[in-house]
Amino acid sequence: MNYFARMKPFTLIGSSILILVILVFAAAFNSKKDEIPEKHLEVVLRDLGHQLLLSAKDSTSRVLPVKKLNENLYQISFQNDFAFISDTLINIVQRTFQKNAPASDYIVNLRNCKQNETVFAFEINNKKGNLTPCRGRKLQTACYVVEIELLKKNNFNFIWLLLLIIPLAIGGLYAKNKFLKKEGQDSIADTAGYIQLGRFKFYADNNVLKTGDKTIDLSEKETKALKIFAENSNQIVEREKLMKEIWEDKGLVVISRNVDVLVSKLRKKLVDDNSIKFINVPGRGYKFVIE
Repeated sequence: MNYFARMKPFTLIGSSILILVILVFAAAFNSKKDEIPEKHLEVVLRDLGHQLLLSAKDSTSRVLPVKKLNENLYQISFQNDFAFISDTLINIVQRTFQKNAPASDYIVNLRNCKQNETVFAFEINNKKGNLTPCRGRKLQTACYVVEIELLKKNNFNFIWLLLLIIPLAIGGLYAKNKFLKKEGQDSIADTAGYIQLGRFKFYADNNVLKTGDKTIDLSEKETKALKIFAENSNQIVEREKLMKEIWEDKGLVVISRNVDVLVSKLRKKLVDDNSIKFINVPGRGYKFVIE
């Protein structure tokens, strides 16, 4: 029988929850793995600003603390005014980002501090293509800030798809096997060999009891015990016989109490027919009687 068909509902639910938890942690870990630590990014951007000042032959003034304007937008500002060529900024940013890999796609805006307007901008985008207008333009000495927006990749995370597919697949397999199992039980023909026990039809080969439209599943031990009782109806079946044929022949060591528990389970499954009785014979075993 298929593994999913044997699973109890609570076991299936527990397994699905465990899989979901594992996948959530895996997806979270995968997302964290792609993130650049903030402190490292700040150092990279400050170094970028330092290189820009050096290209303007300024080795004394400072790069001011990097500001984070929003989740993906950062601003580099400088202590003193300076002048440079637009290509210099493009080359420095590309070289720095290729070396330190904070992002492969980004937009750079150069703003004039006093007028608060964009005087130069470019975009590096590996998917859509780079946009680098106004190359070769010399920018006059002024107060500038560099704003860099890191463009996030819209990578499809396969793990999140698994979060949806796996529980649905497990549930579908479980439902399918339950349906096939029921269909198989309903199609058991009366000619398939059964033992009539009062109102019940006992299909030992299928581990099933049937009465009317009701089907009752039996465990392997319950089936074996009921078959022994059915073959010895109205006779005392010794505890030792039950213990030997059900457990000990398979190398299992049990106590007499195991027999009582097993008989109790059979009583509950045959409760719909009051004519079926398991009579306890003290010191010996049980007698299976159908009145």
